[in-house]
Amino acid sequence: MAFMVKSMVGGGLKNLTGGLGGGGGGEGEKSPAEAQGGGREEYEEYQRQGGGEKMERDAQFAQRKAERATFRSHFRDKYRLPKNETDDNQIQLVGGDVELPKELAKMIEQDNEEEEEKNSVIGQLSNIQNLDLDSLKDKASATLEDLKQSAEKCTMM
Repeated sequence: MAFMVKSMVGGGLKNLTGGLGGGGGGEGEKSPAEAQGGGREEYEEYQRQGGGEKMERDAQFAQRKAERATFRSHFRDKYRLPKNETDDNQIQLVGGDVELPKELAKMIEQDNEEEEEKNSVIGQLSNIQNLDLDSLKDKASATLEDLKQSAEKCTMM
């Protein structure tokens, strides 16, 4: 911040004075910060701050890529599709334990709820104790055969 203020004010003062201050050396030898009126330390500080911000942006970008890869791998597992190595690499690059964003987690939760609703009748029947689905199937087929035989015996038809 100090660098920017100095460069704006310092450059303006040089223009007003016409560069009368003791200039001396050639302009080509100065660093960009010195050419704008700042010192070398200030320029290096500015570079360090910019590098830190870039690293933060890169980390956030990698996190978002890993979240998307987690989302894709969830659906690959669900639908038994082959795994993708690039998705696995992106997840491992971030650290392996990736939390999904709220929107994506909500989508997965809604999808799971729909899946549960579809399987609810069969799931409920299998959860009832002392219920043997095979015996029910046998009884139903036996009843159908009895109905067919009684329909054959009927004199009206």
